[in-house]
Amino acid sequence: MWPRSRVNPKTTLSMLHIFVKVKPKAKREYVKCVDGTHFMVAVNAPLVEGRANQAVVKALADYLKVAPSRLMIIEGRTTKDKVVQLD
Repeated sequence: MWPRSRVNPKTTLSMLHIFVKVKPKAKREYVKCVDGTHFMVAVNAPLVEGRANQAVVKALADYLKVAPSRLMIIEGRTTKDKVVQLD
């Protein structure tokens, strides 16, 4: 289900890598935790001009109760499978 990533899933005191499968243009927005580092995120935003990426970061930030500025997409900016780093 989850593709292999070039990023190693590391959890350290300074960062956490989160693997995200995105469903853009969904009727209902939600974040579903599959396990500790894998999430399914559905957003209403389309795949145009990075709107879906911004919506994913905002939805994850709300779910994790962190500032959106602490999240950064480090892999998969143009795909539905993303790796997000939490600093």
